[in-house]
Amino acid sequence: MSPGAEKRRHGAGARVIFIAGLCLVTLVFAGLGIWQVQRRSWKLDLIARVEQRLTAPPVAAPGPAQWAGITVAADEYRRVALQGRYLEVPETLTMAVTERGPGFWVLAPFQADAGFTVIVNRGFVPEGRRAPDERRKVAGGEARVVGLLRLSEPDGGFLRANDPAAGRWYSRDVAAIAQARGLGQVAPYFVDADAATEPGPLPQGGMTQVSFRNTHLVYALTWLCLALMSAGAAGYLIRGTPEEPLES
Repeated sequence: MSPGAEKRRHGAGARVIFIAGLCLVTLVFAGLGIWQVQRRSWKLDLIARVEQRLTAPPVAAPGPAQWAGITVAADEYRRVALQGRYLEVPETLTMAVTERGPGFWVLAPFQADAGFTVIVNRGFVPEGRRAPDERRKVAGGEARVVGLLRLSEPDGGFLRANDPAAGRWYSRDVAAIAQARGLGQVAPYFVDADAATEPGPLPQGGMTQVSFRNTHLVYALTWLCLALMSAGAAGYLIRGTPEEPLES
């Protein structure tokens, strides 16, 4: 076989491998695009369900018998109501960034008449007004709380871990807060009090930020465009000028 024929043979083999690789990449890109379309459908359904929960009448906050079955998809942002009293335990301030600027969420333990303890997020206080005498006192008296059920936020936040010993909290980790305050077992969720429960001025309730990142359509179009481009490149190579017959 002449040197030219040997070169063409190697070139043809490399071309076949390259076309096969493009076909594989096309399948991967198309699969990712279809997955993003499915994720978008799931996200839109979740948003619709949450919007219904935000305007629904409040239901009784779930008790211990229901705690194991609580999930984000089924329960997050559900409007709930509690009747009972706040415990005379120091409130816990967790870092917050809101439309009013930086500050803290005020978390207080609430003993429900049904016999269990829930951490209630009473609302927001600005950074310079965190002192207890700056906000309305509630401990000891009978109270009704209406708000949104939120699942615990373990592992800290703002790229920082909670430091209970130093009293620095970056997320609303109810289990860690309960342990630090000696509360025993508490609900695996907290309740964001609404503006009717905590009308302000301090703390200010009803400031839950309900938003969902939904960029699945952009990702789907990106992946599907890449799939079309790689498929086009493979088709171009397949339809290319045939190789000259190999010499023996």
